[in-house]
Amino acid sequence: MQITSPTFKANSSGALKDPQLQKALKHVKSNFIEKRASAVEALPEFDALRDSAVSIKNHVLENLDIYLETFEKNVTKNGGHVHWAATASDARGQILDICRRVGAKSVTKGKSMISEEIGLNEFLEASSIPPIETDLGEYIIQLRGEHPSHIIAPAVHLNMDQVREEFQKKHTHLPADRELSEPESLLKEARGILRDKFQQADVGITGANFLIAETGSTIIVTNEGNGDLTQSLPKVHIVIASIEKIVPTLEDMSQFVRILARSATGQEMSVYTTLSTGPKRKGDPDGPEEFHVILLDNGRSGMIGTEFQDMLRCIRCGACMNHCPVYHAVGGHAYGWVYPGPMGSVLTPQFIGVDQAGHLPNASTFCGRCEAVCPMKIPLPRMMRHWREQEFEKHLSPPSHRRNLSLWAWLAKRPKLYRISTALVARGLWLLGGFKRRTSFLPFAGAWTKHRDMPTPQGGTFVVQWNLGKRPPRSIETWRRVK
Repeated sequence: MQITSPTFKANSSGALKDPQLQKALKHVKSNFIEKRASAVEALPEFDALRDSAVSIKNHVLENLDIYLETFEKNVTKNGGHVHWAATASDARGQILDICRRVGAKSVTKGKSMISEEIGLNEFLEASSIPPIETDLGEYIIQLRGEHPSHIIAPAVHLNMDQVREEFQKKHTHLPADRELSEPESLLKEARGILRDKFQQADVGITGANFLIAETGSTIIVTNEGNGDLTQSLPKVHIVIASIEKIVPTLEDMSQFVRILARSATGQEMSVYTTLSTGPKRKGDPDGPEEFHVILLDNGRSGMIGTEFQDMLRCIRCGACMNHCPVYHAVGGHAYGWVYPGPMGSVLTPQFIGVDQAGHLPNASTFCGRCEAVCPMKIPLPRMMRHWREQEFEKHLSPPSHRRNLSLWAWLAKRPKLYRISTALVARGLWLLGGFKRRTSFLPFAGAWTKHRDMPTPQGGTFVVQWNLGKRPPRSIETWRRVK
C-alpha cells in the first residue's frame, strides 16, 4: 500500500472538493451515530461492561506473554500451528510458505485490517497466488484497486452507481444488458461470483476479532457469513492476527462481544460470531485439514509500558471515526494509510513513524467525542498530544508553528506584559466584532475565517474575570462597570 500520510493536507483538500465523497460521508455522520446511541440506551449495563472490558484488557497487557504462550499451547493441542511474526515481512513470508507448500493456486480472504497492514494482497498477487476478498465491501474496492476507507465499512465512500459501473466493467463474462438497478441485483451478482471462488480456493485467510487463550480458539465477528465459507471450505485455514487480540477465556470474550457490535454498527449482536478451534476432526463433515495462526507483533510489543499502551485495548469497532468531525469532513483515504480517524492518528505514527505521519495527530479538534464513545475508554486525545510533543521535539512541526509557540512562551513568562497584551487583543477583537459579536475576518487566521465566523470576546480577558471572581460579563459595558 502506498503511504500518502505525509500529504494529508493535500489529501484533505481534495476530499473536501469531492462532491460524491461529501455526500457519502453524510451517511456515516447520521447512520452510525444514531444507531449506536439507540443500542447503548437499550442496554443499561453498557458502561459497566465497558469498565469490565477495560479491566480485562489491562490485565492481559500486563501478562501478555503468559496468555500468548497459553494460546499457543492450546492451538497446538487442538492440532493447529502457531507462527510468530515479529514484522510484516515475516508474516507475509510465513503465509507464502504455507501456500506454496500446499500448492495453492487461489486464496479467498475474509475481511482483515491486519492483512492491509502487512500489504498481503499485493504480495500474494506478485507471487502468482491471487487473493479474492469475500466481504462485499472489500470485494468492491478490490475491483476498483482501492483500500478501505473505514475499518468496518470499507466501501462507505462509494455510491450504488459507482458499484454498478465497476461490476459492468469487470464482470465481462455476464450479459451486458443485465439488470443492475437495485441493490439486491448487485448483491446477487457478487454472491454468484464469490460462490465459485469459495469452491475453487485452496487456502482461506481470515483475521480474528479475538484469540481465546483458554481454548486456543480464534473468533471472527461478521454480518455476511463470508468468513465462515472462507475458513471452512478450503483445505487450509490461515488466521492472521496481532498479539493484543488475546483474551483469557470465552466468558471474558462474551463481554467484548456485547459492546463491540453496539459500538460499531448499533446492533445488539453481529449476525455471525464464529469460533474456530483447530483443523477438521475425525467425523467432522467439513472444515480445513490444516489450521495455522500467524501472531503479528509489528511494533506492538514496543508500545507496552509506554504512553501508547492503552491503544492496545482497541477492539477495532470504528466508533471513534464514526463520531469524529474530521473524519466526517475528509473520509478515510485522506489519512493515507491503513487506519483512519482518531485511532489512525495514534497508530499510524507508531507504525510508519511520526516523521511520515506527523500531520495526523494534528488533525483533531480535541472535542473528546472519540474517547467518550470508545467502548474501551482509550484516551485518544491524550495520545495524540503525546505525538504532537514528539513532533515538536524532533523539529518536525512547521516553522510557523514553532515560531508562534516560541512567541507565546516568551510572552507567558512575562505576566505583566501578557496581561496588557491580551487585554488589548480582547478589546481589539471586541471592536472588530461590532454588534454581531463575530467576525468573518481575522488577521493571521484567514484559513479559519475563510470557512466560518470567529466569535469575538464579550468582555474582559479570562484572567481579569477570574481575579474579579465574577462570571464572564455579557458585554464590554458590563466589563467596564465591574472594572
